[in-house]
Amino acid sequence: MMTSQMTLNPTLLDRLGTLPPKLEGNHPTSSNRRILCKNWKRKLKHIHLPLVLESISSIHERSTTQNDQRAMDKFKLADKYKGLERNVWVEFIALALETKPLNLGQGFPDDLVPEYVPKTLSEVVNEDPVLNNQYTRGHGHPRLVKALSTLYTKLLNRASPIDANKEALVTVGAYEALFTAIMGFVNPGDEVIIIEPYFDCYEPMVKLAGGVPKFISLTPTKTEGHITSEDWKLDPTELEKLFTPKTKAIIFNNPNNPLGKVFKRDEIEMIADLCKKHNVLVISDDVYEHMVFDGEMIRMATLPDMWDRTITIGSAGKTFSVTGWKLGWAVGPEHLIKNCQIVHQNCLYACNTPVQESVARAFEYEISKMDSPDCYFTTISKDLQKKRDYIANILKEVGMNPVIPEGGYFIMADWSSLADKIDLSSEPDTHRDYKFVKWLSRHRKLQGIPPSAFFSEPHKHIGENYIRFCFIKNEDSLKKAEQILKDWRKELN
Repeated sequence: MMTSQMTLNPTLLDRLGTLPPKLEGNHPTSSNRRILCKNWKRKLKHIHLPLVLESISSIHERSTTQNDQRAMDKFKLADKYKGLERNVWVEFIALALETKPLNLGQGFPDDLVPEYVPKTLSEVVNEDPVLNNQYTRGHGHPRLVKALSTLYTKLLNRASPIDANKEALVTVGAYEALFTAIMGFVNPGDEVIIIEPYFDCYEPMVKLAGGVPKFISLTPTKTEGHITSEDWKLDPTELEKLFTPKTKAIIFNNPNNPLGKVFKRDEIEMIADLCKKHNVLVISDDVYEHMVFDGEMIRMATLPDMWDRTITIGSAGKTFSVTGWKLGWAVGPEHLIKNCQIVHQNCLYACNTPVQESVARAFEYEISKMDSPDCYFTTISKDLQKKRDYIANILKEVGMNPVIPEGGYFIMADWSSLADKIDLSSEPDTHRDYKFVKWLSRHRKLQGIPPSAFFSEPHKHIGENYIRFCFIKNEDSLKKAEQILKDWRKELN
């Protein structure tokens, strides 16, 4: 529709002068309208027809474009997701597909998968084509929640057995377990304390729930010489200040990803005491619980009076090195797990049946050997420690300073001593670690992950001097990484 003179061809406007009242949007009397339209028609006799048609076509095109844009505006990204468009995994998996590097970035095990675990899945799928391949109980396959009850009754030092149906929930990965815990408790305006560095999904999940993330960073007490993850500490005074009447929960990751810190008893007790004092929920992300090299794995829920306020989260993908199975769980008292179950049943409802059956059998097998030195929960730490030491030595030899992790299967290394030897101007990212990681992937075909992705915006500078590598890799992969880094180091000399 033509709505104003300004939408017409200027040449045409010069010849027409004032448009008919209807086109200007005025409302003259009937007699005046007849006179004005008569005058306008007389003017049209002197207008070149192609010029008229060109102008009308132009108006129509612009009008159509504007209408299409208004129609599409209705389908823009929902407001609650605005600001969450960028994701480090999406970005760097795309980079890996582009550059085809040796990928030590993503937590992608290519070693230490117990042989019987994938074999069990094959057996399950072919064993009973009906029961094992159809829907199972929404809150968790009966055999699996029973195994989780047996395992965590022992791991969490419970005097009485954990109720398999009321105190455990099976989820699509630990990722969904975190989602159910956050969505099930956090209301708009609630504050959630997040310890940095943190797995990157914590912050967006809190924001999606309407919560307000409150950050506190572990910070290095040493920047030179031999450094371990134990050297990264929380400031007790700063932590206490974050607890307010609005604090609903704290997310606690032990061992920490990406740092590999295994929290000591006094550190955990400090957090627990503040939670009890301020009546705060603990969402305890324990997915690397069986991978501890130095120190002791102390679970938050085992501390006095903490079972009733702690949701413990685990992962089959991490536990058995089968991350593609995407199976996790939440364990805790009924009054907490109930909320998680409600979120789950209104989100995904049920998880993959054959995978749940397979994980249940794997747990039953390992539970039967828990007091044996060849139990997988014991051997994986010993095997990973060798890989940790191997990659740490490589990083030192090429001039980086690794932060030796006490647990998990990631290692952060300070590369800042090499920064003045590398031209990163081709990489447009804001943060230095992003520039370096992308440069390394493109020019040396070795990929890590930038640790600033695990810090909030005000604290990203803490991670910029580091790169994170995954070391749950087979011997060939680690040797290839060594060769790439050593060849590169020679070029820098």
